[in-house]
Amino acid sequence: MTLSDVDIAIIVLYLLGVVALGSSFRRRQRDVRDYFLGRRDLPWWAIMGSIVATETSTLTFIGVPALAFATNFAFIQLVLGYLVGRLIVVLVLIPSYFRGQLLTAYQLLRHRFGLVAERSASALFLVTRTLADGVRLFATALVLVVMLNLNEFEAIIIIAAATVVYCYLGGMRAIIWTDVVQLLIYLAGALVAATILIDDVPGGWAEILRLGHEHGKWQWVNWRFDLTETYTFWSGLVGGAFFTTATHGTDQLMVQRYLCARSRRQATLALLFSGVVIAIQFLLFLTIGVMLFAYYTHFPPPQPFDQPDKVFPHFLVTALPPGIRGVVIAGVFAAAMSTLSSSLNSLAASSVEDFYRPLRGDKPESHYLRVARGVTILWALVELVVAWLARRVPSVLEAGLAIAGFTNGSMLGLFLLGVLAPGIGQTAGLIGMAIGLGVMLIVAHTSVAWPWYVLVGSVVTFVTGLAAHWIVSLRE
Repeated sequence: MTLSDVDIAIIVLYLLGVVALGSSFRRRQRDVRDYFLGRRDLPWWAIMGSIVATETSTLTFIGVPALAFATNFAFIQLVLGYLVGRLIVVLVLIPSYFRGQLLTAYQLLRHRFGLVAERSASALFLVTRTLADGVRLFATALVLVVMLNLNEFEAIIIIAAATVVYCYLGGMRAIIWTDVVQLLIYLAGALVAATILIDDVPGGWAEILRLGHEHGKWQWVNWRFDLTETYTFWSGLVGGAFFTTATHGTDQLMVQRYLCARSRRQATLALLFSGVVIAIQFLLFLTIGVMLFAYYTHFPPPQPFDQPDKVFPHFLVTALPPGIRGVVIAGVFAAAMSTLSSSLNSLAASSVEDFYRPLRGDKPESHYLRVARGVTILWALVELVVAWLARRVPSVLEAGLAIAGFTNGSMLGLFLLGVLAPGIGQTAGLIGMAIGLGVMLIVAHTSVAWPWYVLVGSVVTFVTGLAAHWIVSLRE
């Protein structure tokens, strides 16, 4: 694809603008609390936008339309669970995060169990987040390779370099405000693409509706109870609720945002309203998938698509006019950079606060701020390496995604033991977590669908933790 001068100007202005906006917050930083939590005075609506932008990667931007193109609206059943899970986080976990001055989610485990539990959970987070977001960086680079005629290394470097500059300089305050801008940009890109699709399909919206009904694209409810089916009402409601409780309740990537809020009430508002925006966003992306189905029914490509994930990028490359194409490509960058910046800052926060500070003790805050920035660069380099390995060894990609899926359950189980079972000690909790991880290694090699992973892992961890506590009590 040959980009017009207007397209190139839009993309360059976007990248420079985001870097300039993020970098402008450097002068407001005095210590790591500023760097990691933005002084705890960010408005709830900005945090809400950051939550949505962070959980929306380029894979979402491209992959959700692909699901509707290839199948139907069944993915929306997961959103029901996403909403329920957020409510559980608000009722069960957020109150605990606002008792004290926490900088990471895993400090809650230190206060409840001890240092070993905190570091075990934090180390698990560091490994899985690095693998998951490293391969997400690689997958995003592949999209840009198609759209910009770059090679894979160039695409990876451009995304990472632009992101790490404002992340390094501006910290969490820069990340949240740039997330808000990036959310608006990629939603604008999606809406522009949807508008053009409606105009380009002969018969417009009426024809899209007709073809969607004729081919079952609008169907969204699957009432079958089958653990091997990915998208059913039950896997969406129950499995999705546990999945979201884990990702939004125990993952530093999300918890760090709540800790930036001015109060527990503001954190609650941010999380609950993010569920509403996510639901609307997924409806938009799924509808775009049906629009793409109608478009390519009338205008079939020269060769059939071998993968549904290629459909939306193909449309963006071939059907959008100059200028508009630049806006949408900027949206792809925005979706990628919002997730990567959040990943780097949360990795740095866990590294410094869960590992480095307890070892170094009483040092000036300026020292820890310098370390935080240095660790941010270090994790950026590590994720670049993971992205490069994913390019050369496909099994790394599969392993990274699989690990990220089946470790969330054990993490959630340990947190629930800490919050709901006050008599449980550190040994019992760690035994439950270890057994939960072991069981998930087995489950991951069965035909059980991934939405059930967190439910299985958390229940096994919680129950075995209680059992281990009972056995230890009997021996005493």
